[in-house]
Amino acid sequence: MPAEQRPRREVVTGAPRGARRAPGHAHARFEISEQTTLGTTYVRSLMRSQLRAGLSALAALALFIGTLPLFFVLPAALDCGFTTPGFVVWAALGVAVYPVMWLIARWYVRRAERNEQDFLKLLEGR
Repeated sequence: MPAEQRPRREVVTGAPRGARRAPGHAHARFEISEQTTLGTTYVRSLMRSQLRAGLSALAALALFIGTLPLFFVLPAALDCGFTTPGFVVWAALGVAVYPVMWLIARWYVRRAERNEQDFLKLLEGR
């Protein structure tokens, strides 16, 4: 077939049909990049949820570690004739604390990642 008879190729540009938005509906990424009031609200919501997760993890850690000295002093305060041996104190502080700290840290990381995934779903419009 000669070059003159070939049909001319056309390039179609535009957003895919599934990606089109209704008129008047601004995309969340646009709202954030343009720093509109709605975009600021989206970002503030993410920051608030991340702060809530961090403060929850900190509170759980402080509650656990803060109550350990009470368990060491409690037998002597009750005057029950039993004192906590030194090796129990060191074992609790040196060994038992770390798995609990690891669990709290693991929970925090998962919660933070879930918050970010939810935020990305919001940005993608899913």
